[in-house]
Amino acid sequence: MKIFKFGGASVKDAEGVRNVLRVLKHEGFENTLIIVSAMGKMTNAFEKIINAYYYKTNDLERNIEFVRSFHLQIISELSFTKNNSIFIEVEELFGQMMGFLITNKSKDYNFIYDQIVGFGELLSTKIISTYLTKNNIENNWIDVREYIKTNSNYRDASVNWEQTSANILNLEKKQLYITQGFISGCSSKNNTTTTLGREGSDYSAAIFAYCLNAESITIWKDVEGVLNADPSYFENTQLLQQISYSEAIEMAFYGASVIHPKTLKPLENKNIPLYVRSFYSLEKKGTTVKKGHSLFPEIPCFVLKEHQILISISALDFSFMVENNLSDIFKILHNNKLKVNLIQNSALSFSVCIEDKFNNFEHLLIALESKYKIHYVKNVLLYTIRHASKEAVNKIEQKGKVLLKQATKGTVQVVVQ
Repeated sequence: MKIFKFGGASVKDAEGVRNVLRVLKHEGFENTLIIVSAMGKMTNAFEKIINAYYYKTNDLERNIEFVRSFHLQIISELSFTKNNSIFIEVEELFGQMMGFLITNKSKDYNFIYDQIVGFGELLSTKIISTYLTKNNIENNWIDVREYIKTNSNYRDASVNWEQTSANILNLEKKQLYITQGFISGCSSKNNTTTTLGREGSDYSAAIFAYCLNAESITIWKDVEGVLNADPSYFENTQLLQQISYSEAIEMAFYGASVIHPKTLKPLENKNIPLYVRSFYSLEKKGTTVKKGHSLFPEIPCFVLKEHQILISISALDFSFMVENNLSDIFKILHNNKLKVNLIQNSALSFSVCIEDKFNNFEHLLIALESKYKIHYVKNVLLYTIRHASKEAVNKIEQKGKVLLKQATKGTVQVVVQ
């Protein structure tokens, strides 16, 4: 089978939905499985619903109505007739969400997050599936939670590969399927919804590709392919025509947002090529990720991570920072779910650049300050340069006050305030 993945930017409006139809007619759609993200910025919009509900603000009703109106507007622009089933299906999904908000008794933010945020993908796939049917393309809408099974680590669930593979292999070949990315089902907690992490739709596509021994994955984007930097932050970006699996894994590890970090390993294990192509320019080949030359053309690649926290940790008695200290610190970081993006060690101090996506930084401080002397700077920028040149490093160092710089073979990281 072929796996197609359409991200939020690909289906941000009615024109994006029409583009899905255009892509399928151009590429063919027999024996194809499509993964679709929430439309546009809808994941952010659902996060506002979650926060309004959890923190009991006055914005809950307004935020729900915004999301509802957004989807109904797209349905209207796609010229569905009033008797089309899509109107009932959309209202049923909002009814399910409202039912959860009314009956939920859990105070676990991460659990609540996963039960609500996934409605974005359920809505987008229902609309697209119905639109394709309306245009005489038969397809099968499936609920991904019945196929991808995970543990109960909400917001960052781990896949139960044995159970997931058995479920996915039940899919009949030679058909067109449409399902959701990002969300999954917990196999041990009454099939509650879990998520694979933000931007996890790419990973969902890789899971299906691995289990189905797919011919390829194509990620359809609003850009020509993988660029050597994010054009939102860098000028004169260039297209990377080919990237090896290992190089792509390195780039994803350092935070390149074009490919989800967990996506690549399942593909490498079965040598499944990944294509990143533009849905605007179907004649262009875009970027290919596969075995072979690490990078073509071989030019510096820039990755920016914003909203980082740089922490310097030293012993209270000015003793050396040795193995038992580092083991203790990493355990505390792990327990507080803080992602470490840079490490630098000296005799008397240990520095880490972290991101706090679960808002646990204050808990980390409490745990560390009882044992260590702590200095930290919030809201710093972390730049990573792969295949770095002197000119590329100088370019980054001009962007602000350099707090830390670290170079390894071919890679330079710079923390800037």
